[in-house]
Amino acid sequence: MDTSAEPRWLSTEERQAWLALVGVMMRLPSALDAQLQRDAGLSHFEYMVLAGLSEAPGRTRRMSDLAGFTEAGLPRLSQVVGRLEKRGWVKRSPDPSDGRITLATLTADGWEKVVQTAPGHVEAVRTLVFDPITKAQSRQLGNIGQRIMRAIDPQDRCLRSTD
Repeated sequence: MDTSAEPRWLSTEERQAWLALVGVMMRLPSALDAQLQRDAGLSHFEYMVLAGLSEAPGRTRRMSDLAGFTEAGLPRLSQVVGRLEKRGWVKRSPDPSDGRITLATLTADGWEKVVQTAPGHVEAVRTLVFDPITKAQSRQLGNIGQRIMRAIDPQDRCLRSTD
């Protein structure tokens, strides 16, 4: 990188867009977390673990795949899955085809927790994200999010399902 080059400062419009995005990145997670804590006694991260398992074939994922889905490191994920195990919502077991791999499986009680929790969470997402914008803006938001994710991580697994 040429350190003698003039920085590419943001224009006024870009700065306003950037500050709006930063505000969303800072405030949306805590708003979603507050709704889930109040209504279901879960953190947003715990809910994402349960939801990630609920969407997997057989409601089971490798811990490493679940870490990718939740954007978490294995140590943090393992700690959270341990808490969810104590509540009876998840169980861990060795992969029968490769004992070095640990599988996480959503239990029947865990499935019921997701079924009970999802409507309130979806309503919060709708109220906070989609109700304030038009359908066209929603499509734009999806496209913008995908473009930013490609710049951050071109191999991002979340993008493959929408391309």
